[in-house]
Amino acid sequence: MYEGAIQDLIDELGRLPGVGPKSAQRIAFHVLSADPADVNRLASSLRKVKELVRFCTTCFNVAESEQCRVCRDTRRSSEVICVVEEPKDVVAIERTGEFRGRYHVLGGAINPLEGIGPDNLRIRELLIRLGTGEVKELILATDPNTEGEATATYLAIMVKPMGIAVTRLASGLPVGGDLEYADEITLGRAFEGRRAV
Repeated sequence: MYEGAIQDLIDELGRLPGVGPKSAQRIAFHVLSADPADVNRLASSLRKVKELVRFCTTCFNVAESEQCRVCRDTRRSSEVICVVEEPKDVVAIERTGEFRGRYHVLGGAINPLEGIGPDNLRIRELLIRLGTGEVKELILATDPNTEGEATATYLAIMVKPMGIAVTRLASGLPVGGDLEYADEITLGRAFEGRRAV
């Protein structure tokens, strides 16, 4: 639609997840009208993230050194590992302040339609970590969708013979939600996961 550099920028922005053609166009024109110092800071941040950020050699969370801050923290329990799909899931759990164990980031979920099987995830590395005998519980915190459930089921089958307790995050009704708007699966899980008060 446009020519040269502006169209190239729109095309590149459109490749980002969650950025459609209209959003890409809006962002491109924002960049075009932005102060050059702001644009340089953005470009510098993009370069830095590619140069400095890597994956933790232990849990595969994002890190700027060999290990992430969670794996370096000696106060955290090594007996409990929480398995998540992506590094952003670590951030979500850390915000709760409830979990004091370690993590393992799979790098996605089993999705045969997308050609993602167990060999495409960091399951082998997880099994190596579990083989040390130090871990007592594995918490499966994959997304509560078809792919996340398939991944959790696969991991449970793989890990149970090792004698490690395998648990799954409870799922159910959100705080502030109305029962009448809950789907049957969510409401069913809320009943299954009910607890004494």
